[in-house]
Amino acid sequence: MPAKKTPSPAKAATAANAAIAAVPAPAGPPGSGLSLVQRALRKLGLVRDIDFALYLPMRYEDETRIVRLADTRDGDMAQVEGVVTECEVVYRPRRQLIATIDDGSDTCQLRFFNFYPSQQKQLAVGASVRVRGEMRGGFVGRQIMHPTVKAAGTALPNALTPVYSTVAGLAQPVLRREVRSGLARAVLDETIPVQIGLRGAWDLRASLSFLHYPTPDVSIAALEDHSHPAWQRIKAEELLAQQLSQLQARLERAAQRAPVLPSTAEPVATSLHAQLLAVLPFGLTGAQQRVGEEITADLHRAIPMHRLLQGDVGSGKTVVAALAAARCIDAGFQCALMAPTEILAGQHFGKLVGWLDPLLAARGQRVAWLTGSQKKKERDEMSAAVESGQAALVIGTHAVISEKVRFKNLALAIIDEQHRFGVAQRLALRGKAVGDLEPHLLMMSATPIPRTLAMSYYADLDVSTLDELPPGRTPIVTKLVADHRRDEVIDRIHSQIAQGRQVYWVCPLIEESEAVDLRNATETREELAGTLGEPIQVGLLHSRMPTAEKQAVMAAFTANEIQVLVSTTVIEVGVDVPNASLMVIEHAERFGLSQLHQLRGRVGRGAAASACVLLYAPGDSGRVGEAARARLKAMAETGDGFEIARRDLEIRGPGEFLGARQSGAPLLRFADLATDTLLLDWARELAPVMLEKHPELAQRHIDRWLGTKAEYLKA
Repeated sequence: MPAKKTPSPAKAATAANAAIAAVPAPAGPPGSGLSLVQRALRKLGLVRDIDFALYLPMRYEDETRIVRLADTRDGDMAQVEGVVTECEVVYRPRRQLIATIDDGSDTCQLRFFNFYPSQQKQLAVGASVRVRGEMRGGFVGRQIMHPTVKAAGTALPNALTPVYSTVAGLAQPVLRREVRSGLARAVLDETIPVQIGLRGAWDLRASLSFLHYPTPDVSIAALEDHSHPAWQRIKAEELLAQQLSQLQARLERAAQRAPVLPSTAEPVATSLHAQLLAVLPFGLTGAQQRVGEEITADLHRAIPMHRLLQGDVGSGKTVVAALAAARCIDAGFQCALMAPTEILAGQHFGKLVGWLDPLLAARGQRVAWLTGSQKKKERDEMSAAVESGQAALVIGTHAVISEKVRFKNLALAIIDEQHRFGVAQRLALRGKAVGDLEPHLLMMSATPIPRTLAMSYYADLDVSTLDELPPGRTPIVTKLVADHRRDEVIDRIHSQIAQGRQVYWVCPLIEESEAVDLRNATETREELAGTLGEPIQVGLLHSRMPTAEKQAVMAAFTANEIQVLVSTTVIEVGVDVPNASLMVIEHAERFGLSQLHQLRGRVGRGAAASACVLLYAPGDSGRVGEAARARLKAMAETGDGFEIARRDLEIRGPGEFLGARQSGAPLLRFADLATDTLLLDWARELAPVMLEKHPELAQRHIDRWLGTKAEYLKA
């Protein structure tokens, strides 16, 4: 397939922003040019005809048949016809409309707590009505609460009635009408060539029509578990669109050009890379050496590197990043490292300054620090060093991609915890390169990606894995402790501090409110200080503290001037205090599995035996929820980040697991990577053939399924 002309990084960033802007916005104020229905439809992402066609029901109602009252059972969803024999409004215990119908086999009471005069008129004594709802048995006989009511005798539908996920203000009848109209207008011609595609399978139009309006004889189980042939066709098409888009992104990237970075620009012994290896206080693991060679091979090529470096907590990703930066600087270029939080960026800065600054000083260069909380004078000074090229390595937060920051010759961009950044932010960092060259891109993640996700969501990436922990890391014992045994945890804290060790106490996430989290953390700190007593020092760390105060608290904790650090999840990644040997996570049932594993990784970084205590509070039922129980069980059973990631994927599914990798919306709506591996394999094999032999059909297929979301795969 001929290489497509690729936009410059700046244009790519603009395109990504445009793509984000094109995603349906929340409903605007009245008078914004759209009706209430249109705004509600946009909120659901329903704009194009194909969007409506692909908006499949979440469940179905069977309105195709009438049953006798005598044949219904408690809990049945039933549709019956009968004559109204009684109808009255009663006021005790509360105002309600109660009617009784008789179908000749039995009677049934209809009860409405919210009703209109028109409904009362519809249920006048003697009227023949068709009623549908959940049948309940009781002392007063059969009863349906808030049934749907229409006139009896009208024609019955010949398909199940779809029920769609909706938003406030958009009723099912309106949504059904809009979906039916969009499905009728949508262009659903075949984009998969018969000679290479799905021979003898259901075609797309037939599959979509059936899934919107299935015949009543279909197996409901086959619809619900997505095993029906029509569902198989939809999932196959969706997976193919994703694989095509990923492969297209890879081919477009191959057509771009990046600086070629030779392994050394000087004699080996005097290269920054060799000097850095010499000053490191430890040797590299076999995994670090292997991954370093993979990255070096990428940097040798003129095609931009697009590599994900994944490794468990404490596997030594920062060292690998530092050595890659040294390769870049040796070749006469600049490197940028961006982290999502100031604490994490500060941890990287502290390590890399210690390793590299003395070596760079001899060359008249330095490591620069850029963050939003800097005073203007310091930021201007750092920005000038970046623009002049004196700053060979630039470390910081989002400030690194500020418009005011201009690089002299950026060749390597490193993004830590890449899933915490949006697509536009990652593209903006790539857009910092000079001229038509793209920087090499190395993304790091301490959340290992299960194989099926790597094959699907990250098919356009090369993945390097650090699967070996450095020597000296001690295994962490994980204990589940119910909240009523809190006193035992306090005793354990006393014991650790008596041995000269330190303790983290992480406060729970109350709700999506920093203010509530902050108050909770402050109260916990005061309570612990009072319980533990003098001379134990209890510190507090949270996201709203000024940067200087955060740094002062972390410095005091690192120096063991603070023995217990009460914190919100700002310590989730990057914090490295080898003397800390106990992690207590309060209300652990409220945290995600990946987050629990990251927090646990803050201890066990020294020689002392370390433990993580997961304090959980059973609910009113005396037990925690099923998903929370699965998370806590996984934490207790394994410390392997790859196994944790696999279980996390099982519990949450790929959309939630990946979080906001791209647009905030999962790119797979229908396929399930855990069960549809055969379809994924089929799509992976077909995608390159289709792109090479049928490029126009491939593009139409991508546009149909992904629309603007295809842009998100390019970052």
